[in-house]
Amino acid sequence: MSDSPHLKLVQDLEARGVTRAKIGGFDVDGVLRGKYVSMEKLKGALASGFGFCDVIFGWDIADVLYDNTAPAAGASGGPVTGWHTGYPDAKAVLAPETLRLIPWEPGTAAILADFRDESGGPHPACPRSLLRTVIDRATAMGFSAKFSCEFEFFMFQETPHSLHEKGFRELTSLTPGMFGYSWVREGQQRKLMADILEGMKAFDVEIEALHTETGPGVYEVAIRYDEVLRAADKAALFKVGMKQIAHEHGLAVTFMAKWNANLPGSSGHLHQSLWRGDKSAFQDNSAPDGLSKTMRHYIGGQCALMPELTALYSPTINAYKRYVPGVWAPLTATWGVENRTTAIRVIGAGTDATRVEYRQTAADINPYIAMATCLAAGLYGIEHEIEPPSQVRGDAGEGGSDGRAPIPRTLKEAARQLSESKAAREILGERFVEHYVRTREWEVRQYERAVTDWELKRYFEAV
Repeated sequence: MSDSPHLKLVQDLEARGVTRAKIGGFDVDGVLRGKYVSMEKLKGALASGFGFCDVIFGWDIADVLYDNTAPAAGASGGPVTGWHTGYPDAKAVLAPETLRLIPWEPGTAAILADFRDESGGPHPACPRSLLRTVIDRATAMGFSAKFSCEFEFFMFQETPHSLHEKGFRELTSLTPGMFGYSWVREGQQRKLMADILEGMKAFDVEIEALHTETGPGVYEVAIRYDEVLRAADKAALFKVGMKQIAHEHGLAVTFMAKWNANLPGSSGHLHQSLWRGDKSAFQDNSAPDGLSKTMRHYIGGQCALMPELTALYSPTINAYKRYVPGVWAPLTATWGVENRTTAIRVIGAGTDATRVEYRQTAADINPYIAMATCLAAGLYGIEHEIEPPSQVRGDAGEGGSDGRAPIPRTLKEAARQLSESKAAREILGERFVEHYVRTREWEVRQYERAVTDWELKRYFEAV
């Protein structure tokens, strides 16, 4: 044990003043579930893994246990956990390459984990393991993938207590008015801006750009690109870290796709490219548009599967409030060169920076699931040599008679299409898709039984 790399890692951490660690993994909803452990416990966890109650895959984003134990439509078998299993421990295996210090928690290290099933293979409900599986497929095809994420998010002069006391209504925004790309607003919040930029860099989440967007208290951040698994780690940890930084400033932050009906939604765009060694697989200067056959088929696969995979890109009820005309969210399975009305925007055509910007996704994504789905759909297109639909120039519109496939407008419809998708089960695995469909069907049922403020205001006195 004295010569083990795990012991050396812990000793190095202790020499740097680290006295504890935060370890854990992300669930299907993108919530980081974890715990503090002592340095002694960390040694054992690094060496042989640790047990983590698998209820994190048996409850929803509000910690309410799922009740849907019947097989999902078109699938077989039962759920991955539940009362029938007794909610046992799942094995969690730490990924030392994710090690970083937490700047806003001095003396604390952070390490992410992947979850395993009973046989030692990837747990069917583990988002990070899902992405690893898709990466393995890309590697077998001779590709590596680079991704990056952009997030828009709203900030408020609120605390966890005030949010609940106000019922999440009549919130005080960090700044007033519509003031996109404002040096003034950014300068007025210079301490906060510095803490985001410097804190995230120290957290190994390098930010390329940070600016105000159009709306009160709304900002957009572009995270530097990286190998796809590291990119997903960074995107997921950015959301966690941003909530902590905001709290340190007496603020609250939301990554909801659309928190206010009268304001723009919050996007979570995914930039992506494929590489063969150090050469872009998307660039072909001999082609009229500079786009390689590989890139065309990658886009073709994404467009072809976009409607049936929407539930994976848009996981919440709220995400579909963004799918309305005039709010910069795509409504059809379309693509175009430098076209922000399409679901897929091609950037840098004909250069070694050629990439896809996937614009369907919002800030509420689970980065692991969204990136895995994007990559898997693109690889599916390459494998099946799927040509993309005609490029859209101008407004991509809402689809219909022109042949542009419409994106589902509700989570209920999106979950139905995902449940019936043979391609989804092929590229993401039967057990993962079955589990995920169950969770989204549960989410729909929770919403359908809720009484909203809109209903109260509209019907309480009049009917």
